[in-house]
Amino acid sequence: MSAPPSPNPLHGVEVLLFDVFGTVVDWRSSVTKELENLGKRYSLNDSPQDWLDFANEWRKGYMENTRRIAEGGEGTNDVDIMHREILDTMLSSPRWAHIGEALKEEKARVELNLVWHRLDAWPDTLPGLHALKKHLIIATLSNGNVRLLVDMAKHAGLPWDAVFSSALWGVYKPNPLAYASALHHLSIVPNKEGTTKAAMVAAHLFDLRAAKKAGMRTVYVRRPGEDAGLSDEDRKRLSESGGGDVDGVDVVVSDFMELARLFGDSE
Repeated sequence: MSAPPSPNPLHGVEVLLFDVFGTVVDWRSSVTKELENLGKRYSLNDSPQDWLDFANEWRKGYMENTRRIAEGGEGTNDVDIMHREILDTMLSSPRWAHIGEALKEEKARVELNLVWHRLDAWPDTLPGLHALKKHLIIATLSNGNVRLLVDMAKHAGLPWDAVFSSALWGVYKPNPLAYASALHHLSIVPNKEGTTKAAMVAAHLFDLRAAKKAGMRTVYVRRPGEDAGLSDEDRKRLSESGGGDVDGVDVVVSDFMELARLFGDSE
C-alpha cells in the first residue's frame, strides 16, 4: 500500500510576496553587462572579472547598509540615494579611481546609478509569474523604492498585481514592520500556526526567517550566486531539501515554474 501524498505546505495561500533583487531579477549579470558596455564606451581596459568585482562590491555595500539601517542604524531609506553614495565612494577608491575619472560628469553617474532600475529577469521568472498570477495575488516586498520597482517591472515585463516597498514604511527588510505592513494592506491576518494566507518568496534565508517570525509562510528559491554567508549546514540542506527541515523555510524550489506547479499549474 502506497503512502498518502504529503500535504502541500502552501495549501490555502492566496498571496505571494516576492523579494526582487536576486530572487526575481538577475542583478549580477545585468549590472555586469552594463558595466562592460560602459567600459567599451569610455575605452577602459578593465577585464570581465573586474566588472564583476565592481558589481559585487556595489551590491555588498547595499546589503551591509540596509541590514545596518534595518537594525536601527542611521542612513537613508531611499535605495537610489544609497546606491549613489556607495558608487561615489567606490569611484574615489584606489581600485576604481580610473573609472571615476572617466565618469566625471554628473549625467554619466546618474545614468549608471539607474542601472538598478533596468535589471533583467531570470529565465523562469516571466513564465512562472504569469502562471502564478492565474491563481494568486503576486506582489513585491522589496527594499527597492517604489519608482525603482515600477521602472524595473516595465523594463522586464514583470506582471505584478501590487508593488510594495519597505520604504513606504520608512524601514528596510528584515525589519518586522515591512512584513506586517504589507500583510495589513492585503487584509491578511498573520499567525504562527502555518495557515497564514500569504507566503514570502525569496532567495535569501534571512528574509524568510524574518517573514516566518512575522507569521508568514515561506518559499526559498535557489538562485546561483545568491545568499552568501549561509552556514555550511544550511547551504547543504537547502541544496538537497524540498523544505521543512531548514529553520524558517516551508518550501524549497529551484525556479518559479516549480513553485507554480505547487498551485496546480502544469504548463
